[in-house]
Amino acid sequence: MARVNEEFLNLKNDYLFSKIIEKTNEYKAKNTGIEVKSLGIGDVTLPLVKPVIEAMHKAVDEMSKKETFRGYGLVQGYDFLIEKIIKTEYEKIGVTLDHDEVFIAAGTKGDLAGMVELLSINNTVGLMDPVYPAYRDMNIMMGRDKIVYLKGTEENGFIPELPKEHVDIIYLCSPNNPTGIALNREQLTKWVNYARENHSIIFYDSVYEAFITNENMPHSIYEIEGAKEVAVEFRSYSKIAGFTGVRCSYTVVPKTLNAYTKDNEKISINSLWRRGQSTKFGAASYIVQRAAEAIYTEEGQKEIKENINYYKENAKYIKEELEKAGFKVYGGEDSPYIWLKVPDDMKSWEFFDKLLNEVAVVGTPGVGFGEQGEGFFRLTAFSSKEDTEIAVSRIVKLFK
Repeated sequence: MARVNEEFLNLKNDYLFSKIIEKTNEYKAKNTGIEVKSLGIGDVTLPLVKPVIEAMHKAVDEMSKKETFRGYGLVQGYDFLIEKIIKTEYEKIGVTLDHDEVFIAAGTKGDLAGMVELLSINNTVGLMDPVYPAYRDMNIMMGRDKIVYLKGTEENGFIPELPKEHVDIIYLCSPNNPTGIALNREQLTKWVNYARENHSIIFYDSVYEAFITNENMPHSIYEIEGAKEVAVEFRSYSKIAGFTGVRCSYTVVPKTLNAYTKDNEKISINSLWRRGQSTKFGAASYIVQRAAEAIYTEEGQKEIKENINYYKENAKYIKEELEKAGFKVYGGEDSPYIWLKVPDDMKSWEFFDKLLNEVAVVGTPGVGFGEQGEGFFRLTAFSSKEDTEIAVSRIVKLFK
């Protein structure tokens, strides 16, 4: 008799974004003449830039010829992309990495899940609340029930305080999804020092670092002294280069990062990660890695920055227009996300239903990100400029 992994039964029946899609589709079916404007799920709308398209076409042509055909790729990733990442992303901010500390992947979620499996089920996890729900669900699926929620509230500026109890694994996302708040150097240093003192490991999700504009905000956790001893950094090309439908990311695993056996023997996370990936991961596509490499050309950098600035302008517009209308708004400055305080003491899902049913606008209920998200609402800047303006004007008119 095949038996189910019963830890999966502990997941909520409705995944946040699936529920949003379901409600939106129900509305569209009943209101065929009304165009819904979405500032909800954070998918990009601008197409891939020209250098990326050209690189993919060239790579496809290479795959069509015997002399340039590529079979199985390298599990860690191709040298040509790893070298560009180290030079362009890290050396420019004063961070030195070795070649064998960078691993190319096919999406951050997969690597986050892999890291969860790598560490003992007996570890205590510290999760920011509000939090991207996948972090929580990955641990639940593993059967890890020792979870401490690090509350990010309006009172503390959505920057959670250090835990009073010991935690072994700490999830940090900066700029944060959903609140749009970024950790400055002083705040991040406190977390690195905590991890060093407690022999903890930080999972640092910095997939939105390209949206940082404030000079005091670090772009990598490795800008903080000692972070290589305690942190894994996750990055993705999904939002910065429009790769949500292409899938390419990378994870930095320093060789100075260790965990411990039950007998307190130090074990290299880098070597364990390499061994585990060799078993479970078949390497990111050569074509996709060539596409990612093209981002680092002079023209590629120019064009993706134009796209990022397009989304930044959307975020700025949403924030400013809603503030003019009397809403209390956070984020939107170093992030593509706007964290809106729901008016009139409404609940998050109540606000969602009101926007959808009365003005055909979709956002994301804050409570879907955790208990501390109740009473808040996430809007994204990844829509088109035109749809962003229409959606915001509808919201403002509804509550005028």
